[in-house]
Parts: sequence; C-alpha cells; structure tokens
Amino acid sequence: MRFNRLDLNLLVALDALLAEGSITRAAERLNLSQSATSNALARLRDYFEDELLVQVGRRMEPTPRAEGLRGPVRDVLMRVDSTIATQPAFDPAATNRRFRVIASDYTQLVLGPHLMSLAQAQGCMAEIEFCPQISNPQRDLERGEADLLIIPLDYASPDHPCETLLRDAFVCLVWQDSPLAQGSMTRMRYENARHVVMVPPNGGVSSSYESMLVARAGVQRRYAVRTYSFGSVPAMVVGTDYVATVHARMAWSLQNCWPLRIRALPIAMPPMSQGVQWHRYRSQDPGLVWLLNLFRSAVARLDRQILEAPGELPPETWPTLD
Repeated sequence: MRFNRLDLNLLVALDALLAEGSITRAAERLNLSQSATSNALARLRDYFEDELLVQVGRRMEPTPRAEGLRGPVRDVLMRVDSTIATQPAFDPAATNRRFRVIASDYTQLVLGPHLMSLAQAQGCMAEIEFCPQISNPQRDLERGEADLLIIPLDYASPDHPCETLLRDAFVCLVWQDSPLAQGSMTRMRYENARHVVMVPPNGGVSSSYESMLVARAGVQRRYAVRTYSFGSVPAMVVGTDYVATVHARMAWSLQNCWPLRIRALPIAMPPMSQGVQWHRYRSQDPGLVWLLNLFRSAVARLDRQILEAPGELPPETWPTLD
C-alpha cells in the first residue's frame, strides 16, 4: 500500500531500524534478509532525501531527520495495530496470543499463583511473558513492546492510562530465632540492626522504592546484604540477626515458606501504590481488557485469603476490599 508515493510497509522497516540501530538486528526483528533490509533503508533514504542512519563505530546513529520521524512513525504503527489489527473479540481458551508484562518479581511472587490459577480456570491458551523492569520500562510501553507495565504510581508515565492495582504497606521480617523476633520492633532496634535490601539490577535506578521511603523517614540503615531480587530478600534473613523491610503481601505469602517472624515497622512509611498501565491506544483491546480484569481478580483473590487468615500481619497492614 502506498501513500504519497511511500510504500507504507517501509514504515515498519524504519521503525525497526531506528529501534535497533543495526541492519542485522533490524533484519532479525523483521524476519527479513539483510539485503532486503538494506534495500528498504535505501528506498527510505531516497524518499526522505536524507541518510536517516549513518555509521558511527559499530552502531548506526539516526540523523536529526530520523529522530524527528521516530515518534510519529511509532505512533502511526501503534494506531494501526490498535484499530485494525486487534480482533473485535477475545476468547482466552481459543487464542495463541502472547502478552508481555513488565513487572517486578514482587508482583510475580504475590500475584502470580492467583493469576495463573484464574487463567487456568478459564482454559486460557494465551502465553503471559513477564519481563524485567529495565531502567526505562515506559519506553517499551510507548513503543508497544509491552502490553502492561506494573510499577509504583510515582514512576508511571503521565502519557498513558493508569490505575491503582493495589496498595501495600511495609513490615519487618526477621529470623524466628533471632533476638529481634522477641518483643516488638522499636525504632532503636531497627536502626541498630543490619539490613537486607533490594537494589534494582538496572543501571538507571540506584535504590528501590522502599529504600527511598526509609530514607525519607530519616533512617540511615547499615546494610548487611544487597540483592537484586525482592524474592531473595527473606531468604537472606534466615539464620541471622538481620532485618528486612518488605511489602506486607509478600511477607504474608512467604510466612510459611521460611522460619520467619513478621513485625510491625517502627517508622512511619506510606503504603506503596502499585499501578498498572497500558498504552493509550489499547484501551479498547479486548485481549488487554481481559488481562487487566485477570490482574484485578488476582488481587481480590489474594486479599480475601489474607483477610480470612491474616497470620502475623499487623492489623494496620491488612488489605481493604472495596
């Protein structure tokens, strides 16, 4: 198909070339040969009367003209995908669709079992791929390379729809045989202890959301262990006198997996508001609507279980069902 003498298929090639900065990687992404991709670039250069991509070392860098095209081209392709390519109905039991969700291992740990159980009950044949929270996950959402972004609301993009998926308070985790498991966790005991903390694995963020809140509360912690995974934090506490500050839902989910004790946090910290976000052009996508509802149902299922058997969770951290 052509528009003003431009083969619109070339826009797909241009989008891949700008994203990859390499003819070889763009060809792999497009499932084309390198020669066919090089030919597409030559035709694009001829149409726009610009080099578009120039070789700088081992990478091809976009020209100013190409940078100006990057956003509009991605926008056009997203509009086409959301209005023309999307099916008018979605049946989870009769689909081979793959959904890509950017989420932390905390989200996967606390919601994953409930999400998968609910999907199984519907005979779901879709594939759900969880992807790590890279330094700029909003970029993948913008480019349509992720279907959902699950992230604290403070970090959500202002350019796309977002709703609160859950609010989660923080608690302390200690080993059951540690002196810290006896009595309440005072601020003095908390500050004097050594801590296990999660540090994001990407290079763009130096501390977690939890660490930011602790710092705002005026606490200077002494670190014993730094790990890149939320899920490994509780394990690092076992057999030590260390303390970990974790989300209440995660503490509840793991309280029977490790010899741990849950204690109320002795400092004032607001709960984390975990948001779920999707591309503004995808709000009417039936498959995405289904997946959003699945996540909402997973949260409600987990919270009902917590309210029925709160265990050691301090009452102020119990979820509230709407």
